[in-house]
Amino acid sequence: MAQKILIIDDEESIRFTFSSFLVEEGYAVETAANYTEAMDRLAAGGVDLIFSDILLGGDSGIDILQEVRSQGIDVPVIMITGFPGVETAREAVRLGAFDYLSKPVTQDILLRTTQVALRYKSINDEKKRYQADLDAIFHSVSEGIVTVDSQMHIVRMNEAAAGLCGFDTAVSGQDFKSLSLDCQGRCRDALEETLGKKAPIDLPRFECQRPGKPAQVVSATTAPLVNGEGAMYGAVLVIRDETRLHTLECDLKERTSFHKLVGGSDRMQEVYALLEKLANVPSTVLITGESGTGKELIADALHYQGARRQGPLVKVNCAALTENLLESELFGHVKGSFTGAIRDKAGRFEMADGGTIFLDEIGDISPAMQVRLLRVLQDRKVERVGGTRPIAVDVRVVAATNQNLPEKIKRGEFREDLFYRLKVVTVPLPPLRERRTDIPMLVDFFIQRFNGRFQRDIRGISDEVMRFFMSYEWPGNVRELEHVMEHAFILCPGAHILAEHLPPDLNTHIPGARSRHLREDENEVDTIRQALEKCGWNKAKAARLLGISRRTIYRKMEELDIQE
Repeated sequence: MAQKILIIDDEESIRFTFSSFLVEEGYAVETAANYTEAMDRLAAGGVDLIFSDILLGGDSGIDILQEVRSQGIDVPVIMITGFPGVETAREAVRLGAFDYLSKPVTQDILLRTTQVALRYKSINDEKKRYQADLDAIFHSVSEGIVTVDSQMHIVRMNEAAAGLCGFDTAVSGQDFKSLSLDCQGRCRDALEETLGKKAPIDLPRFECQRPGKPAQVVSATTAPLVNGEGAMYGAVLVIRDETRLHTLECDLKERTSFHKLVGGSDRMQEVYALLEKLANVPSTVLITGESGTGKELIADALHYQGARRQGPLVKVNCAALTENLLESELFGHVKGSFTGAIRDKAGRFEMADGGTIFLDEIGDISPAMQVRLLRVLQDRKVERVGGTRPIAVDVRVVAATNQNLPEKIKRGEFREDLFYRLKVVTVPLPPLRERRTDIPMLVDFFIQRFNGRFQRDIRGISDEVMRFFMSYEWPGNVRELEHVMEHAFILCPGAHILAEHLPPDLNTHIPGARSRHLREDENEVDTIRQALEKCGWNKAKAARLLGISRRTIYRKMEELDIQE
């Protein structure tokens, strides 16, 4: 449809001339001789541009401009006068005029000004449509959305976010950090981290507990807001209420993850349920399990999913330090207590005050250290090496071991009283061979992780590799699976991981590994020829039999001059 232009002038000649010029260019034109006629034309709607003389007999074009703006009619208004003056032009622009033309108005100026004004209106209309769509999405989605500027001042917040966080939507302009948060502030911290690192942050499910309100289970993501020039001007927070889904999964025992733990097997469901009960209590926890089962991840989950998440999480590998060094690291020392103690130093227990200390490989500490640790667990006080002043600490202790502590107690290598102090609650982590149904899920998890790390697009593993994974005993558990996947990512040139991409030390565990990974001392020509003859010279079948790719067998045939 042709764009409609309204010309308002008390001179018929002006109305006729303007109309002729504009109609000739394909515009639809309506005219009005005075204020009343102009208001009637505008009431009918559909006007895209207004030209109005300032002087209209007894009326004024300024009155028309003011009425257009008061009614919210969003069209450009261009004022025309035969008596130009700076003050008149300034007043018209102040009241919202798009432009100001002086008589006589030539055809060229009229058409050029019309094009500019209508282009402005078109862009403005598009922006309004975009904003209306954005507003509709912003207010209709069930996820909570908060946008902040680079200084953490709230730009917008939808009703869903206000409901989840207990805010009033009228918080625009306020500093997010200054708001009275009655939660643990994890979303605020994630926003600050995004603004600082200019990178998205993903917060997996966590419990959001507000005083006097039912507990909510939510997940959240933050991302930087970037303009067309690539400059960051703020960040967005998206919060999803997953309480109902979490409750349903708990009822059905179908959770596939907890914090950074991955797995949906019955054994892992039991672990998740126990962690939920332990997260918000201060009880000492002993994590048991073979090496590589993920004991450190359990400690992370207990800390970051619990009430102490705002405090520090301090980790100590007890097996990596000598007895004297471990004593100093755990409890600190005073200046001059031993050679090299040139200043007072706080120990790890003091550093963990208000948070959690994770004592890994607790089964390796000496008898003397066992006595000192027992006293700390009993009294909740530490004494620095060489010091005499007890220092009270508010620390949750989480310990882990891959050893059989009851057997060590029988051999006199571990104190029974310390064992019972540590195992107020025990979290037993099953080995991977006892939760094989989690292997496909873990494989997918590592594929996603390593695709991001190595900038690859590997889509999966072959059926043969999956069968091997499901039958292998995994003495190194999840850590071994992770290393195997990383090794395969480095060697795999295509989209799917094959047996030939696995570490050589797994060869003896894979059926046909001897022929699959050809060794230098074997006669490759005979091996490949036998495979080809056995498969009727079908290269694809022979490659599968040898555990190599079809591309490799073609290359080998060419290099070794193997012909049918």
